[in-house]
Amino acid sequence: MLNIRNEMRTYLPFLDWLIHYRKEYLISDIVAGLVTAIMLIPQSMAYAQLAGLPPQIGLYASILPLIVYALLGTSGQLSVGPVAITSLAVFAGVSKLSDPGSPLYLEYVFLLAFIVGVIKILLGIFRIGFVMNFVSHPVLSAFMSSSALIIAFGQTKYLLGYQIEGDKVHEIILSMIRNIEKINPATFVIGTFSIFLLVVFRSKVIEILFRHTDLPASVVTLIVSGSPLIVVLLGVLVAWLGHLDETEGVRIVGAIPTGLPRVTFPTLDAEKGISLMPTVLTIVFVSVVESIAVAKALASKRRKAIDSNQELIALGAANIAASFTSGYPVTGGFARSVVNDQAGAITGLASIITACAIALIVMWFTPFFYYLPQAVLAATVIVAVLSLFKPNEVFRIWKVNKMDAVVWMVTFLFVLFEGIEIGIMAGVVLSLILFLWRTSRPHIAIVGRVGQSEHFRNILRYRVKTCPEILAVRIDESLYFANARYLEDFLLLMISDRPEVKHLILICSAINFIDASALETLESLILKLRSAGVEFYMAEIKGPVMDELKRAGFIEFIGSERIFLSTHEAMNALGCS
Repeated sequence: MLNIRNEMRTYLPFLDWLIHYRKEYLISDIVAGLVTAIMLIPQSMAYAQLAGLPPQIGLYASILPLIVYALLGTSGQLSVGPVAITSLAVFAGVSKLSDPGSPLYLEYVFLLAFIVGVIKILLGIFRIGFVMNFVSHPVLSAFMSSSALIIAFGQTKYLLGYQIEGDKVHEIILSMIRNIEKINPATFVIGTFSIFLLVVFRSKVIEILFRHTDLPASVVTLIVSGSPLIVVLLGVLVAWLGHLDETEGVRIVGAIPTGLPRVTFPTLDAEKGISLMPTVLTIVFVSVVESIAVAKALASKRRKAIDSNQELIALGAANIAASFTSGYPVTGGFARSVVNDQAGAITGLASIITACAIALIVMWFTPFFYYLPQAVLAATVIVAVLSLFKPNEVFRIWKVNKMDAVVWMVTFLFVLFEGIEIGIMAGVVLSLILFLWRTSRPHIAIVGRVGQSEHFRNILRYRVKTCPEILAVRIDESLYFANARYLEDFLLLMISDRPEVKHLILICSAINFIDASALETLESLILKLRSAGVEFYMAEIKGPVMDELKRAGFIEFIGSERIFLSTHEAMNALGCS
């Protein structure tokens, strides 16, 4: 019975926080839920516009998916919903298959959300979420920065008030310059002033409130996170009072349907599904990496753990819920999740409150957004993605590892000029190639004894004692097919340069596994050394590696008397103490 309960809590995490829920949590969760809703309302409409969708699709994607994640997710602070990067990926992928805003476009988007959800659930069920680790930090960082530029420039058509062709940054800039005389002054003023207000709220207002008032942090968070909604309402008021859509040609959102979305099953079509796969994989990789990273960061502050596989299942179910309710792919948003956390979210109830608040807006208050200028939504998107653009990151990475900086630059440029799918693929492939190159040429050190101690260090870095007839070598990498020959060539070269050497000790402290190819190479090396009059020994072999060597018959081949627990023991046995 106890095992059944534990299993239920594992797959239905809400049971855990529901059973242990305290009444003092309620106010915090309600406040956090409402604060996040205030932030999510304008964001969801703006990101829907970015994805080439009507604004109500963003609102629909912010209701049932949030509830589903709250019930199945292991983070009480992660705020799931539409995000900028996913919205860009949706537009970039689906706009190649259909015209944005058309019924066919919507079919593709709903099917996309469904497939993304299914794949995430499968990754979680079969516990193969580790494949997400192949998206390295330089690739993800470069993708974010490049995407931020693409998103910002892609919104200029709403800020300037005329159609701009192209989906690459350089194409957008050229089209913008060629048609600059078509600019709509009223639209431009509304858009730029909205950006100004949002930036002031994010930078100056928060500083003033913290320094010169005694307001609680939760209240300051409410004011600042609510700034997009304030700007949206101001934009609606100005456009309504001046009838700017009629007098100045300002593009407005127009009528947004009132009422909750109908539950419908997305149209399943194999041909459409196959054509969506590049976009699906892009969204899965990027959204999962970002969501789980954010969830873990917020959980660590509270000394709690996140189950990555359960997170995949929860995010997958949330996307399937989006596809059933006329939504589009969702994931955990970084900025929104931080606001949710700062506002006091403790459990998934905060997300349920957010969903309920947005449901109320959809049922009764969407007519208030009729006069909302599209330029205001564009301003919301641009300011939101400013934090994603981090060009200085490449210089920090360069200081750590120059090859990683090259990966960053290649990914950044490919995403910028060739598109997000090709850009991510180029970054991942280059990362794997560099990984194989690095591990195929591992660091190998000749070591000696430090003074009279039992410690052995690199002879090039420390003052150490060595014995001419003994060569002790440490390899700082696991042994596999790509680097086994490199080790063999290195050791044979060292032996040829040192004719006095009679004993060679391979220190295995950094070896976590040895594959079949490497084992074959080691056996060949031992025979070559014996023919040259050199005996081969191994020291500091890890337990799991020793088990593998025993099963493979290698210990019997080399002789158990040539295996030592430590380098110190090996040296003493060979008369070098």
